[in-house]
Amino acid sequence: MTETAPLRPYIRGRDDGEALWFLGSLVTVKASGADTGGRLTVVEFANPPGFAPPLHRHLEEDEMFYVLSGTARFHCDGEVIPAGPGDFVLLPARLPHSFVVGTDEPLRTLQITTPSGFEHFAREAGAPAGERRLPDPGPIDPVALGHAAARRAIELLGPPPLA
Repeated sequence: MTETAPLRPYIRGRDDGEALWFLGSLVTVKASGADTGGRLTVVEFANPPGFAPPLHRHLEEDEMFYVLSGTARFHCDGEVIPAGPGDFVLLPARLPHSFVVGTDEPLRTLQITTPSGFEHFAREAGAPAGERRLPDPGPIDPVALGHAAARRAIELLGPPPLA
């Protein structure tokens, strides 16, 4: 059995944590699997207005969002769930889901996945962020995204919802 260092308390400030561009959005890792003994990952997402990821499902992870600012319509297993500041949304593992950010402002959320591992997908499919601002969504290589998703037990199921 491999020994690991004991977990220790820490604080990450507003701009602290590994920053990545992922699908045209800024992801800041607040707690990784290494920080939590593999129990969960917490990232802060900043998604541009109108953003929507492809319809997908996580085979191993429950995914949760706590909305800090902005609005979105979450689509999960045939249900549409509108959410705004202060709302908490649970998207259980294995259920197809996506979301559409409102058009008026960016969406800021804390995304929690359990067990941990989402940070590896964001790192593999994304790129280090030198500046912390929302970029114009650039072209996404669907083949590279599909390969990274498959390696991380995420199935891409189709295009994003329209609204």
